[in-house]
Amino acid sequence: MHKDVETILISQKKLENIVKSLAKQIEKDYNSKEFIMVGLLKGSIVFMAELMTKIDIDFEIDFMVASSYGGGTESSGKVKILKDLSVSPVGKDILIIEDIVDSGNTLNFVKNHLITAGAASVKVCTLCDKPSRRKVPLEPDYCGAEIPDEFIVGYGLDYDEKYRNLPYIGVLKRSVYS
Repeated sequence: MHKDVETILISQKKLENIVKSLAKQIEKDYNSKEFIMVGLLKGSIVFMAELMTKIDIDFEIDFMVASSYGGGTESSGKVKILKDLSVSPVGKDILIIEDIVDSGNTLNFVKNHLITAGAASVKVCTLCDKPSRRKVPLEPDYCGAEIPDEFIVGYGLDYDEKYRNLPYIGVLKRSVYS
C-alpha cells in the first residue's frame, strides 16, 4: 500500500495539528449554538471521528452520502444523494464535514439541498481544499490545508475504495490509476 504513494503531502503529526486547530475554531464559533455535524461519507469518516474527539461542546452527528465520482478520479458533475439525513434539518445549524473540496459540485449540491430543506445555516469544514479545480463558487468556512492539484489518498481519502487507512495524506503514483 505505501509503495503506491509517491510522496507524503501531509504527515500524521501535521494532521493532528490541523484537526486540533479546526476543532478550536469550531468550538469558538458554535459555543452557544446547537448544531449537527454532518459527515459526507465515506471519505470524511476518519477526519470527522478525530475532529469530534477534540471539540468540547455538545452537538449531534449525522451522515449523508452524495456522489459525483462513481469509480473514477474525475467528478462526473452529476450529483446524487444516496443517503439523506436521518433527522430533520429544519431550523438547525449544520456543519458539513468533508474530506476534500475539489470541483465543489457535490458540496454545492448538498449545501443547497440542506438550505432548501430548511436548515437555519449550513457551513463547511474540509480537511483539504483544492481550489485550482473549483467549478462552482464555493469556499469552505473551515479549511485544514490547501493542496495542489494532485490525486491524494489516506486518512479516509481513497482510490477505488483503497488506501483510506493510511495515517497520512499522500500523493498516489499516477501509474496506479492511469
